[in-house]
Amino acid sequence: MAGLLEHPGYDGKKLRRVSEQLPCREVQAGMLLSLMGQPQQYCYPSLFIYGHRASGKSHVVTVLMKELELPHVTVSCVECVSVALLFEQVLLSFFGCAAAALLPRSPSLSDFVRIYRQQTSESPGKQTRYIVMEKAELLRDANVNLLPALLRLQELVEDNISVILLSEIVWDKFRPNTGCFEPLLLHFPDYSKGELLQILSKDRHPSYSAEFYSSYISILLGVFYAVCRDLRELQHLAVLNFSKFCEPVSAGKVKETETHKLWKNIEPHLKKAMRTVYLREVSSLQWEQMEEHETGALRGLSAHTHVELPYYSKFLLIAAYLASYNPARTDKRFFVKHHGKIKKTNFLKKNEKTSNHLLGPKPFPLDRLLAIFYSVVDSRVAPTASIFSQISSLVTLQLLTLVSHNDQLDTPKYKCAVSLDFISAISRTVNFDIVKYLYDFL
Repeated sequence: MAGLLEHPGYDGKKLRRVSEQLPCREVQAGMLLSLMGQPQQYCYPSLFIYGHRASGKSHVVTVLMKELELPHVTVSCVECVSVALLFEQVLLSFFGCAAAALLPRSPSLSDFVRIYRQQTSESPGKQTRYIVMEKAELLRDANVNLLPALLRLQELVEDNISVILLSEIVWDKFRPNTGCFEPLLLHFPDYSKGELLQILSKDRHPSYSAEFYSSYISILLGVFYAVCRDLRELQHLAVLNFSKFCEPVSAGKVKETETHKLWKNIEPHLKKAMRTVYLREVSSLQWEQMEEHETGALRGLSAHTHVELPYYSKFLLIAAYLASYNPARTDKRFFVKHHGKIKKTNFLKKNEKTSNHLLGPKPFPLDRLLAIFYSVVDSRVAPTASIFSQISSLVTLQLLTLVSHNDQLDTPKYKCAVSLDFISAISRTVNFDIVKYLYDFL
């Protein structure tokens, strides 16, 4: 495949090393090299590379820059929370600490351009310099002048420099309303099933043959390809489940060539593993332990929710569920200690014979949620800002839904957006029997 990367001005051995490190991405690497041109020539001022997550964008650019020894700086827009960090990182990589120290405390774009021009006049570059911006979609939230300036930075600093933007969204979502310099676009398509099989098969276990590992990857893709095409996640799943796939072979029950028997053994395990797709906080060992020692508290509850929800947030979610599925006039029955004996038939009307769980959750005001919360929580809790922030966090996690308008600050209304199985699992983790407090189960 080295022929696809032949380009004048670059060493053939380096291009062959690049080709070896970029399986199934030789075409995109060759197009990028054509756009970049020879090292001494002026490159196009800005390139925009886009594609879905784990489609090889950063990997291709990084391999080209390092193997071809091109002067470059890679900037993560997640880490550079301010333009000062961005300017400092660029000057530090190209000109050293002395140039970065010239920046004022709160540098502007004109300060950066002035210092860059000064440094290039003292030490002009012989090759094109590249600024690689990862997660470039975050630039839309930065200063309105930053993105247009980066796109035409070559003109501003009067130097042979090119800015490469890497993003998961298309250029149409970037283009400012006021207009800007249009970069060259390069699309990285998703890996096909055959390409994923070729890439994943390269990570085979040294104790087993290439054909055996390739058959395992083929089985893995047959299960997960319909729901997950992320290369990094598939690599994680391949490592996670390979030991289970090898168990019959290690025990001497099955030969490596008996693919059908191996498939029968691993199929139920892979279907269970689909519950942990993208849940990277669960390691391989933890997931195996969850499967072997699954307790009642964890049943029906994802590891992500079990780990991340704070203590009082669980009670807030329980109170929200009770407020959504219980009629408001039954709160006295459930949450007031000396209410007297009240029969359910006294509450029941002709139009209330249908279960509230079949009708769905009903909206409730904030004051009712807090009243139920203070009744069910097992300790005295002051109404601090922490409690209100946890309600906002539950809305952000889409466990609660805000149904009132944003301008109704005094009486916001919410709905609970979780199922009965989910809230039952949450309740078990705090030793709360929620069924006793539900009107439908009296």
